[in-house]
Amino acid sequence: MKKIFLYALLLCATVLASAQQRDTIERKTLTEVKVQSKAEGVRRLGGAENGTTMGQDVLFRAACCNLGESFVANPSVDVNYSDAAVGARQIKLLGLSGQYVQMLIENLPCFAGAATPYELGYVPGAWMNSIAVSKGASSVKQGFQSITGQIDVEYLKPDREPGVAINLFADSRLKTEGNVTANIHLNKHLSTELLVHAEKDWLHHDMNKDGWHDSPAIGQFNIQNRWKYVNGRYIFHGGIGVIREEREGGQMPSVAENPFRVKLDANRYEAYMKHAVLLDYEHNTNIALLATGNLYDLSGEFGKRYYSTKNRDLYSRLMLEHEFNERHQLSAGLSLLMQGKDERVWPVRVPEGMVGGYLLIDQQPETVPGVYAEYTYKPSYRLTMMAGLRADRSSLYGAFVTPRLHVKWMVSDMVTLRFSTGKGYRSPHAWAENHYLMSSGRDVRVAEDLRMEEAWNSGISAAFYIPVGEQTLKLNAEYYYTNFINQLVVDYDSDPSEIRIGMLEGRSFSHTAQVDGSIDFDEELELTAAFRYNDVRCTYDGQLMEKPLTSRYKGLLTAAWKPYMGLWQLDVTLQLNGGGRMPKPYMKADGTPSWDERFPAYPQLNVQVTRRFRHVSVYVGGENLTNYKQPLPVINASEPWSSTFEPTMVWGPVHGIMGYAGVRMNL
Repeated sequence: MKKIFLYALLLCATVLASAQQRDTIERKTLTEVKVQSKAEGVRRLGGAENGTTMGQDVLFRAACCNLGESFVANPSVDVNYSDAAVGARQIKLLGLSGQYVQMLIENLPCFAGAATPYELGYVPGAWMNSIAVSKGASSVKQGFQSITGQIDVEYLKPDREPGVAINLFADSRLKTEGNVTANIHLNKHLSTELLVHAEKDWLHHDMNKDGWHDSPAIGQFNIQNRWKYVNGRYIFHGGIGVIREEREGGQMPSVAENPFRVKLDANRYEAYMKHAVLLDYEHNTNIALLATGNLYDLSGEFGKRYYSTKNRDLYSRLMLEHEFNERHQLSAGLSLLMQGKDERVWPVRVPEGMVGGYLLIDQQPETVPGVYAEYTYKPSYRLTMMAGLRADRSSLYGAFVTPRLHVKWMVSDMVTLRFSTGKGYRSPHAWAENHYLMSSGRDVRVAEDLRMEEAWNSGISAAFYIPVGEQTLKLNAEYYYTNFINQLVVDYDSDPSEIRIGMLEGRSFSHTAQVDGSIDFDEELELTAAFRYNDVRCTYDGQLMEKPLTSRYKGLLTAAWKPYMGLWQLDVTLQLNGGGRMPKPYMKADGTPSWDERFPAYPQLNVQVTRRFRHVSVYVGGENLTNYKQPLPVINASEPWSSTFEPTMVWGPVHGIMGYAGVRMNL
């Protein structure tokens, strides 16, 4: 991996040298001027959907090594470890797990199936230009999968100003990262970009002395080559990428002759393309063809259990957009989604289907053709209504219809109301999305009669802009309700010796209410405060209960101070994560429960200081400065081969105080 990274650096240096030879490159003629401030901060989405966009100024308020760490100061999105074995991290939006959020990269679906538990680590922070988070049932253009919202990541573009940017990072655990982004304009029409990321954990950590790795050591190499071509009315954007990652954790070798090992090897190959033709400038009429495909190969060892899969995903969309006039707009198109995977699991309790010692998962390839239309009506600049409708047919689950509606009403210049409602669907990937549960000592049982997940989501929000002296206080209040008709449920409660994965039998819903506010003082100091309350419940073994390992509330306070014309910046983030329910504990031999019925609230404090120079920024910081750690992230860690061993009950931080430092260079 070191040699590959050095070769990438040499290649970037060659690109830079070529870019400096200005006399051999034609000067680009500007046909469009786009003015964009780097210090975008957090902006609300301008359309009918409720959400925000975070620019680089916000992303750089923390180390932001990957997508998962970019939501530290976001009041709406939570990021939690799913277990202490493989270090899988998932976001939660509107109180529900990340699989109900549609993840997009530049409006194209990106990660699915077995890649879902690790997707947040597959998007390097140095590659991102912005992140848009929309809540509720989002636009039907990108598909039917969005239930609680969409997260769309915009990468740095190949046609940005030519040059090379380098980002180097290291923390107190001796984790190091390096990022290189380089682009060159080959001529006035064609530009290309190289994105390189490498990371390595050099040490194994056991800070709580339980004989178990606090988190796995990760080694990753991630590279993309992207191209953009613009000539008159035609635009092409495409690229290819490769990810290679290794994770190694489990029991420390020094505490056992036969340690419980956890090891995963992943390889991902992807390619995408976008073709667009502007047919009519006056009415913004354009037609576009978008396509993306990837191959994902994962093999995992969990003690004496093994899981492997080969995922194949292909998505394409043909779309037409037209503005009849300022009041009427239409977007319509066709889409095709193809998913296939070969999965092997060993051992499992049920012997049927065992071939060569493995259980072959009978998962037929799924093909989903669809058609959609989305109509936007703006009778005035104060009122916007957007109605969308999709019709899709799955080769496995049959036909279904996805309706969605968004309304935005500017009551005045100080008050804006939004309303949304709509349906979302998901194909269940029981083993692929939950394979990390195999590190548990329990048996993992997956039902056979799986159906497509189906849910309604409705929400209302109000944004207020209140003058406070010469400044403006921005307040937002919102409420969302998600109600599942069909849901894939991970059940810890019905049987203490098993983890059951099957379809919902009963009710499952989520209520989420949030209030947040922010204010800027003289462009030097920005304060943000937020509070969110979640009531998430699901039926387990015939009983409606709180969803386990889900915080009931969250408080957030952030401050960004930029004195001396922004040459210095101090960022402080304080979180208070509310308590919640634990799964039903099993009883020990002495009659005491193996863990408490509920977990407590806990605080986290992050601080970062940045010093900017002309072409270099240096930053140092600390995470979890409150040093709060979950007391027992691994249950019965001394007996990992027993049925009572459980590393998947993670609800809080596993690591204590962590310091870091880094440098960003623009050449």
